[in-house]
Amino acid sequence: MPNRSSQPKVLTVVAHPDDEYAFAATLYRITHDLDGVVDQVVITNGEGGYRYSALAEAIYRVPLTREADGRANLPSIRRIESLRAGEILGIRQFHFLNQPDSGFEDDATRACTANWDRRKILSALAMLLEHERYDFVFTLLPTSGTHSHHCAATLLVLETISRLPESERPAVLGADPGTKQDAARYVGLPATFSDTPAFIFDRTAPLGYRDALNYQIIVNWVIAEHKSQGLFQTEYGRHDMERFWLFAASGNATVFRTTRLADQLTPHRWQQAVA
Repeated sequence: MPNRSSQPKVLTVVAHPDDEYAFAATLYRITHDLDGVVDQVVITNGEGGYRYSALAEAIYRVPLTREADGRANLPSIRRIESLRAGEILGIRQFHFLNQPDSGFEDDATRACTANWDRRKILSALAMLLEHERYDFVFTLLPTSGTHSHHCAATLLVLETISRLPESERPAVLGADPGTKQDAARYVGLPATFSDTPAFIFDRTAPLGYRDALNYQIIVNWVIAEHKSQGLFQTEYGRHDMERFWLFAASGNATVFRTTRLADQLTPHRWQQAVA
């Protein structure tokens, strides 16, 4: 059975060492404000992200932008960057699966995953779910324009939970960052319980003394830790919402659990401020 305490227990499963961006504010609130637990699985070593690494060469003092150099030097750098971002977010444990990152495609939806060891990934996910009894698994929502590595990571999670009895399944949530002006709709496969999000976390929600700060600051800190990914730095302030869809494969029992998490994430004083 999943964990039944009032503190959420979450596993995030991402393809690359910066994908936690999609739900960074939510993770911070879970670990820092709700006393929850978050662990993270990173499937690839991120070596494919070398093309926009020029600014980081002076910081790490190694060549990165030629493919051979990037593939040699980036795996260890991106691991360190993940760990630093994890310290900000309060991530308890990292599980690096070190799968090859086939890297850049003009169309990211075609990026290859054929060189991933699917058996190893499925085994690692199954072992974690069995031993840790997570309430939730966060992945990225596989929209038509999503990077194929992100889609593959989500499908591997859903394949793993499909082998569990429904009563033992975590709620698997696909996240997609957006803005308050976006139409938050998802219609596709794998199926979700609704075409609208199960819940939305507002990165501009207040925190700190006299509510003078907000969660977007945390997100920006996370972005800054991934210095080897220069293009990623342009995400500062781009998205002010984290939207989550509940996958139908999670089972009906996870609907209430997800509703409860949404209530925990959004204190009544925020709701009143918006109303």
